[in-house]
Amino acid sequence: MAEQQRRVVVSGGGTGIGKATAAAFAAGGDRVILLGRREDVLRAAADEITGDHGKGSADFHAADLTQPEEVRRAAAFITADGPVDVVVTNAGGNVVSGGDGTLEGVADGYLRNFAANVLTAVLLTEALLPHVVRPGGRIVHLSSIAALRGPGSYGGSKAALHAYTFELAQRLGAEGITVNAVAPGFVGDTEFFGDRATPDFVAARVAQSLTGTPGQPSEIAAAIQYLASPAAGYTTGQILHVNGGAMLGR
Repeated sequence: MAEQQRRVVVSGGGTGIGKATAAAFAAGGDRVILLGRREDVLRAAADEITGDHGKGSADFHAADLTQPEEVRRAAAFITADGPVDVVVTNAGGNVVSGGDGTLEGVADGYLRNFAANVLTAVLLTEALLPHVVRPGGRIVHLSSIAALRGPGSYGGSKAALHAYTFELAQRLGAEGITVNAVAPGFVGDTEFFGDRATPDFVAARVAQSLTGTPGQPSEIAAAIQYLASPAAGYTTGQILHVNGGAMLGR
């Protein structure tokens, strides 16, 4: 008997790790719904996935996931066709490039990174929770090596996701839903570092690994797929580090 098609939600699904994750699920026969702020980027990603994996394999909805009302609309769009099997909260990033040295600037930086990395995950997850299948539902948050070593406002926001992962795992375990997080190290071929990703910058980041290579979005996607698979039914409340040994197991 063929495995039933699942419905998989991937936030930040238009580029980088999110796009690779959505494509990996679609390649496995699942239907993916991409979320993000930029409609044109989401449409291009969904069209590419559909072209590769067939009609109906990908859909998208543009929303600012820091805003409760936009999250409600996104959840209504997603659940109009039925329940959700997998939620991957990948939206976010280090949205603070620097400060002006004032306390107001520090406060603004911490609040902006909290909104971008914590609210986007928490609001989407909480909105979809009533619609996640029981048993067998899977929730995977995207953390970062920064949660263990900084920088402060970004790393702190990712560390907050660890606490949320642990809370949710305890809350939902009896209902047959697993909750885990993946914490990547340096990953190439993404928009994350923007103009900072000079050859010297990339070389320095790669040199921190034991493998001497950057991570690839497809490798992070594979880790997410495992945690979302039936084989990972006994894995919950865990942080899976994928960093080439740049930071040893914790």
